[in-house]
Amino acid sequence: MDLSTKKQPNFDNTEIAFRQKSNHELKKAYWLFKMIGNNFLTKVGPAITNFFLNIGLPIQGAIKVTIFQQFCGGETIAECNKAIEQLAKGGVGTILDYSVEGEEEEQVFDETCAEIIRTIVRADGDAKIPITVFKITGIGRFALLQKLDAKETLTAAELTEYEKVKLRCEMICKTAYDKAVPIMIDAEETWIQDTIDELALDMMRKFNRERIIVYNTYQMYRHDKLADMKADHLIAKADGFILGVKMVRGAYMEKERKRAAEMGYTSPIQPDKAASDRDYNESLRYCVDHIEDIAIVAGTHNEDSSRLLTYLLDEKNITHNHPHVYFAQLLGMSDNLSFNLADSNYNVAKYVPYGPIKAVMPYLFRRAQENTSVAGQTGRELGLIERELKRRKL
Repeated sequence: MDLSTKKQPNFDNTEIAFRQKSNHELKKAYWLFKMIGNNFLTKVGPAITNFFLNIGLPIQGAIKVTIFQQFCGGETIAECNKAIEQLAKGGVGTILDYSVEGEEEEQVFDETCAEIIRTIVRADGDAKIPITVFKITGIGRFALLQKLDAKETLTAAELTEYEKVKLRCEMICKTAYDKAVPIMIDAEETWIQDTIDELALDMMRKFNRERIIVYNTYQMYRHDKLADMKADHLIAKADGFILGVKMVRGAYMEKERKRAAEMGYTSPIQPDKAASDRDYNESLRYCVDHIEDIAIVAGTHNEDSSRLLTYLLDEKNITHNHPHVYFAQLLGMSDNLSFNLADSNYNVAKYVPYGPIKAVMPYLFRRAQENTSVAGQTGRELGLIERELKRRKL
């Protein structure tokens, strides 16, 4: 096959990147990223916003039509339909992400479990929603997972509580299996991650024997995760199941470094960004080399890594839309990657978070802070929007 005939994406093509956005939506995104680019607002904004929400000031409407609208699909699955349809017009799938976190009560965990199952049922038979996702801390108490990771002895009540967490996890993954809708288990903080990894491997053993259903998430800003992923591949090969790898750089860097310094242990985070990039790209190479028994979701806003994966697939004569390869980005960010990749026939999906505004605020604050802490991210988004505004003569 002549590889030169395969269409490669041009990540600078703003016409394709913003085709789904009206002039009004584009201008709104421009001003929003301008605001996010202001470090003072990003640092002080969360505290002020939480204070206003907690004392009952009516600011939810303002949040909903600004930052919430940019990065979230709505407050309910039904409200996400507009985002689902808009993404689908550009060939991009939706990953419905119920983004309620930090809860403590068993009743809330049961309700969250039921809501995650509803996302799978909504995705059933709808090619516009090719993958779903959940967090273990959405269905179980953080402190319980922390105790398990620390290998502390659980009380009888805690053992019962953990059995419920495992049952919820299995109910979610069994529904995903029954409906043939793949589901990703998100990575979280290092001090609860071992327990999450064990749960994810158990789910893969049960449900990934015939096809890819369950993915675990590997944060490559950790210096040990490339080795972990390779070790898990050996386990999967020996046990006869497909390894699902959602690959990200990571989302808790500042928190991880701070905790390591305070508690006097070696930071789990790579020494620098170059090391994270190296391991991320090496993991891409490894997964593509074993594409028959590893399925990957490359969760990245990094152009170099995205481009590398396109080259690796072409080098190996792997079709652009191979069912074991997905690219993923977050709603409201890196449209130049998502829509240009989709235009070149790659499998692409966007995380579309949803949930009650107050409950989703921690997610939104992380997105805003991520945009300012990742070098050049806000500037890159703004520059692309400016170029498209100019192209449209606005």
